Amino acid sequence: MTTLDLEPTSTRTLQDMPPMQRPGRGPYILSAALVAVAAAAAGLTVAYPSLLTGVSGANGNLRGTAVVVLAIGVPVLTASIVRSARGSARAFVVWLGTLGYLLYQAVLLCFATPLNNLFLFYVTYLSLSVWSIVVLLRQTDLAAFGLRLSPRVPIRYIAGYALVVMVLNTAAWMAGILPAVLSSNPRAVLTDTGLLTNPVYIQDLAIWLPLLATAAVAAWRHQVWGQLITAAMLTLFVLESLSISVDQWFGSHADPTSSSSSMAMVPAFAAIASTTAVPLGLFLRHVDKTS
Repeated sequence: MTTLDLEPTSTRTLQDMPPMQRPGRGPYILSAALVAVAAAAAGLTVAYPSLLTGVSGANGNLRGTAVVVLAIGVPVLTASIVRSARGSARAFVVWLGTLGYLLYQAVLLCFATPLNNLFLFYVTYLSLSVWSIVVLLRQTDLAAFGLRLSPRVPIRYIAGYALVVMVLNTAAWMAGILPAVLSSNPRAVLTDTGLLTNPVYIQDLAIWLPLLATAAVAAWRHQVWGQLITAAMLTLFVLESLSISVDQWFGSHADPTSSSSSMAMVPAFAAIASTTAVPLGLFLRHVDKTS
């Protein structure tokens, strides 16, 4: 994906602009397959809890995650694919962000879930998530996307919010990790989870938070790729916050004594989702506009 430093000033109508994607059906085919496989993986996880082999609290968290994937993630992905095919840049941002969200959950299904009968569903879901993102980005025309951004987009406010999220999220994880790894019992941080390690920490600290920081800095500098990725990441965070809110509810009801779930986190993450939706909405409001 080429880095561009582009601040669109075109006065052409949207109908006159070049398409945002280069010719090819690859992104649509892969994302459509992902819709089917993610729905199957999440639906079976919800419908057959006896297949889950983890501790009760973690099983509850997993079912809550699957509920959000099935009820929100899959429908949002489907709608965004359809609207993107009709030329909507707003839908394109949501498409990319929802793919990121589904990839995030696929990692948890594969690495935070003890091996069970749904394993191949989870692996296929993970594979389709990765390759959907790769192919979609490869066929993205950043210059064409940039032409659909209004110069009035409050990008520094949006990028600043994204950087604050990155710093606070990193601080929250390190507050739990550092005392554990510096102690004589590092695994204390995994109490009640039944896990050998925590794939949330791994993917956040190794992939998602560095990506958010890099993209937000580029967005601050009005680089189009940074604006696209920052907005997609905010979409991911809205969906993920909703997902955490629901999985905490399910986990707490599955095991009220578990330290890995808390009913207090249900409204907290619902509020985070609502707060993050504000800068995302501001960005989307200024997409598909030429002035």
